[in-house]
Amino acid sequence: MKLPVDPPVEPMLAKSVPQIPTDAGMTYEPKWDGFRCIVFRDGDEVELASRGGKTLTRYFPDVVAQARRQLPTRCAVDGEIIIIRRDGPDGRPRLDFDRLSQRIHPAASRVRMLAETTPADFVAFDLLAIDDESLMDQPYPVRRARLTAALAKVAPPIHVTQVTSDVDTARRWFEIFEGAGLDGLIAKGADLPYAPGKRLMFKVKHTRTADVVVAGFRWHKSGPVVGSLLLGLYDDAGVLHHVGVCASFTAARRAELVEELAPYRENVTGHPWTHGDHSAGQRIPGGQSRWSGGKNLEWEALRPELVAEVGYDAMEDDRFRHTARFLRWRPDRDPRSCTYDQLDRPVRYDVDEVLRGDPAATPEGTVR
Repeated sequence: MKLPVDPPVEPMLAKSVPQIPTDAGMTYEPKWDGFRCIVFRDGDEVELASRGGKTLTRYFPDVVAQARRQLPTRCAVDGEIIIIRRDGPDGRPRLDFDRLSQRIHPAASRVRMLAETTPADFVAFDLLAIDDESLMDQPYPVRRARLTAALAKVAPPIHVTQVTSDVDTARRWFEIFEGAGLDGLIAKGADLPYAPGKRLMFKVKHTRTADVVVAGFRWHKSGPVVGSLLLGLYDDAGVLHHVGVCASFTAARRAELVEELAPYRENVTGHPWTHGDHSAGQRIPGGQSRWSGGKNLEWEALRPELVAEVGYDAMEDDRFRHTARFLRWRPDRDPRSCTYDQLDRPVRYDVDEVLRGDPAATPEGTVR
């Protein structure tokens, strides 16, 4: 390519903060839950670059085609590749990271099939270069103005993310957009240049806790220590579902867990997962997933009598979206009380309205 900014370029990153920053001149935008991607276009040549210099080009021919059709002839645009699910149980369109992850497949035939059956959208939120001009040293408001001008005529599945400089609007977005599958908020300072690989932006994500049943574990690949705890929740019918794992432990803590779990490995009979029925809708561990590949998915059953408090950020249908964080044991809790009812379920929201900049969610003061 002959752009003033050519791949690979490491995306600018964000630092996690517990609260929404309110510094003067701060700009806020939704945090999209997808694959970060810088689209480089020079005529018919298009490259989709992700973090770490990896390419996404071969996996998303549909995004490449839309970039050729709608983006400026010579440009570098930072954004997010997303997939919108429109056949959910409540009928509201929302982001679907599961289906997005399934797009990463080694077989070219399957890549083509998925591009047709689960096409992706691209949400633009920064402009690095256009024509012969690099904008990376320009402050963010300048880049934003150039982005909106350059992409003024794009149509779905290409979008320009909405932004606001009003903190009250940002707080409302943080609350309601989660129901459309979004991750939280991104905050950018007024004088922010584009600094590849630097954590100069801020991100605010939802954090919650839940009491869960620890009903199994997996051994760590390094040896006879605990690798992860398998977590469960009961539904209204009293069925225990596998909802996720805790896995981030120090080496010393992994060894300690072997001793702590030992009593619960004894006399395990009639375990609800070893005798469970996945075909009947029960979620049980051990099944292949988009992440499993060639991983060993064998697991050890524990009597479902241990309760732990864990931290989590969001739910994906009926399981934890990401690996949960172990906080503490809860010997005071009855395992049967660990139900889905305790979870904070966000109000469902239409992701199309987020992409359109729906007036009901965008009061006066919002910057487009």
